[in-house]
Amino acid sequence: MKKNNITNQTKLAYIIGVAIGDGNLSNPNGRATRLRITCDLKYPQIISEIKDVISYLLPQNKVSIINRTKRYCDISCYSNKWEKILGWQANNGPKYQQKIKIPQWIKNNKNYTSACLKGLLQTDGSIYQDRGYTMVNFTTIMPTLSKDVLDMIKSLNYTANIYTIQPKNNQTRFTIRISKDVKKFINTIELTKE
Repeated sequence: MKKNNITNQTKLAYIIGVAIGDGNLSNPNGRATRLRITCDLKYPQIISEIKDVISYLLPQNKVSIINRTKRYCDISCYSNKWEKILGWQANNGPKYQQKIKIPQWIKNNKNYTSACLKGLLQTDGSIYQDRGYTMVNFTTIMPTLSKDVLDMIKSLNYTANIYTIQPKNNQTRFTIRISKDVKKFINTIELTKE
């Protein structure tokens, strides 16, 4: 992977967003770290895009799609580069315990910010209609990530609001909502939910 290649960095920013959203790291065989991204089968284009981008970034590594149920699949790839790329560890607990954040190099560049937001919103976001208006939501239980996402949206000159929900299990949930210039925002980050 060429670190100075803009295309590679944009694709890398996208995969970091996807992995933070619906990915997890494990090291089941003690030899290589596995990135597993869980996707709903009703989004075949997103599944294909994720697989293609991982294959592009790590052309020597096998990328597998494993159907887990009739509704979900895992996109899986083993590489000892994952922990360094993603910034968290396979054996240090869940992402929220590791207080993962968006890498600064992504936040410093609008193209990388857009690509990362696309990955985050494809996995932990939604596009929906509310009283005839298009809205975009992003939801997380990680306060550091909610702040990063809010700051990234603002850095692209869009307005977002953050809401906190305290459910019965006492795990605060942060919802970031974009309700103005939504279609323009969707086009800016090339967001699709298909």
